[in-house]
Amino acid sequence: MSTKTSFRVDGKVALVTGAGRGLGASCARILAEAGAKVMLTDIVNEQAEAVVEDINSSGGQSLFRQMDVVQEEHWVSTIEETVKAFGGFDIVVNNAGVESMNLVEDHTLEDWRKVMSVNLEGVFLGTKHAIRAMKPGGIAGKGGSIIQMCSICAMVGLEGAVSYSAAKAGVRMLTKVAAIECGKLNYGIRVNSLHPGVILTELTKAGMEESAKRGVFKSASEAQALYESMHPIGRLGEPIDIANATLYLASDASSFVTGSELVVDGGLIAQ
Repeated sequence: MSTKTSFRVDGKVALVTGAGRGLGASCARILAEAGAKVMLTDIVNEQAEAVVEDINSSGGQSLFRQMDVVQEEHWVSTIEETVKAFGGFDIVVNNAGVESMNLVEDHTLEDWRKVMSVNLEGVFLGTKHAIRAMKPGGIAGKGGSIIQMCSICAMVGLEGAVSYSAAKAGVRMLTKVAAIECGKLNYGIRVNSLHPGVILTELTKAGMEESAKRGVFKSASEAQALYESMHPIGRLGEPIDIANATLYLASDASSFVTGSELVVDGGLIAQ
């Protein structure tokens, strides 16, 4: 047995949802830098196409396909297109997500359902169809790695994040069930969840602004200061911190890791 490990993903094909900005864009870039061919998907064209252009101009290989993660037929056609374009299908990063910050008593059913639809149902569909494609007899059929962009909100409560936390908690358990099933059925598919702390992205900044407007905090700057103080390491996370962890779970260096929760949170939940 070889004792060498590699965080490279040469020859592998990855699909990253919500890849137009933030964590998704960072994950797509680092997977491409590490040798993967990457299909970027997003519901918004312009931003994701700019990421594709950046990857390709840097010597990587990537394509963009517009996709709504809550539409099952989009998953089927996007995976088929990925296999057709790149000749394989080895890695899925279920990253697409939305936020809606409010107190439980003030949270609308409409906002609850929107967050649940994208953050939980979208991940369920991505996991379901990735397994079908990667398992023996599937259109790719070589196994692979499914990575769920979860959150420390799946593990600890966060004021104002009721629907987000509930959805991510669902993703946490979905991951474990899928990992057990894929393992026991000898599919060669690993399924893991990645749990960031507060990462400074456009989505996070928008969430801070929304929480301030709804009275959860006095201002967005107050929200950011509070979140920073929650992390013993003394700062908020950056997208690259999560992209590096994603690369580990995507690579063969994590070949004995499945059904696990990789926490990248600056020590937040260690307290």
